Amino acid sequence: MPDTPAAPVILGDEPGSFPRSVLAERHPAIIRQVRDAFPYGPEQHRALDALLTSCTEGVIEALPADAPDRDRWLTWGADRCAGRSWSDVPWLWSESYFYRQLLGATGYFGPGPWTGIDPFRPFKRAELDAEETDEELAALDALEDLPADERARALLHGSLWGNRADLGFRLSAAGAEAQEAVPALVADDSEALWALLPPSGTGTLCLVADNAGRELVPDLLLIAHLLAEGRVGRAVLHVKPHPYYVSDATTADVADALRRLVSAPGTAAGYGRRLWAAMADGRLSVRAHPFSCAPLPYADMPDDLRAEFAAATLTVVKGDLNYRRLVGDRLWPPTTPFQDVTAYFPGPVAALRTLKSDVITGLDAGTEAALVAAEGQRWRTGGTHALIQLKR
Repeated sequence: MPDTPAAPVILGDEPGSFPRSVLAERHPAIIRQVRDAFPYGPEQHRALDALLTSCTEGVIEALPADAPDRDRWLTWGADRCAGRSWSDVPWLWSESYFYRQLLGATGYFGPGPWTGIDPFRPFKRAELDAEETDEELAALDALEDLPADERARALLHGSLWGNRADLGFRLSAAGAEAQEAVPALVADDSEALWALLPPSGTGTLCLVADNAGRELVPDLLLIAHLLAEGRVGRAVLHVKPHPYYVSDATTADVADALRRLVSAPGTAAGYGRRLWAAMADGRLSVRAHPFSCAPLPYADMPDDLRAEFAAATLTVVKGDLNYRRLVGDRLWPPTTPFQDVTAYFPGPVAALRTLKSDVITGLDAGTEAALVAAEGQRWRTGGTHALIQLKR
């Protein structure tokens, strides 16, 4: 990955910046929400209070000597960051470490009665069980009468937009995107993506998931379609090995989403049953590699993960955090070629991402100019724009 002064690593030390607001406002709010979500005991309350003080007034603290993943975090840079301000280390690192410390404060890593209890589960379940999810699943019925290529496009956009599935399942009028002065899709390599997945395909798709709940369901629907249409022979869904970034998907969240599909009425249940069967016969598998929770870019991935991605016909990387890890959490000039910053990746890789942070690559100069003229820099973080980018 290019290492250039023109693309500095993003920190959280700039007043008024998006990373600064996450560190100063979002993280304390998450601590309070988690504290209220479960009937934790005095030990958890003290630990959460201490983490809140550390985030707002203190410095990064080392993991306890008996932490089960302490050695792993040392290799990921914990020894270099301990004792420093949360805002003075790379933002990707400080965000990731915050969630590791939050899990420790709730007793997730044990020993004790709270071992393995996902502190974000109430939020994930509420979203998965919401009426909006019923409406989005009901929209699948209308897709069944569409030609396969149009259905594929709708499901790809459903996965792209996540819980904005009202947009994802809507088939835009031909040419509508080109008529918009500021397009919702700031980059669209979807035709090249489909070219890598022909209907006669027998290869493997790796899909690196982002969020659980209503954002994971469209990912599963896309996988079901690709398997059913023979565009891939096998799919591997990469999820987090433990709770992360509030809503990131774990294996338990995959199980919840599949049960939600199977129990739904109409077409959705058929998708769920096909996915359930694919799990049983090995055409769909779940992978929870420890590096999925690393505070590092994918350029630093270990050899075993590199070999998995190298063997895949296509790796699809979902969401904003995974995009930051894919291209490097840097302030790239937006016109920096996506191909250049992902050249290290061991096989074809596609990014499906709704823009929710400052990192962006692969734009043409005209698109960037139109976005800035219309919105200043808000387009980078507001979740109103998205991209489909591909490196062969």
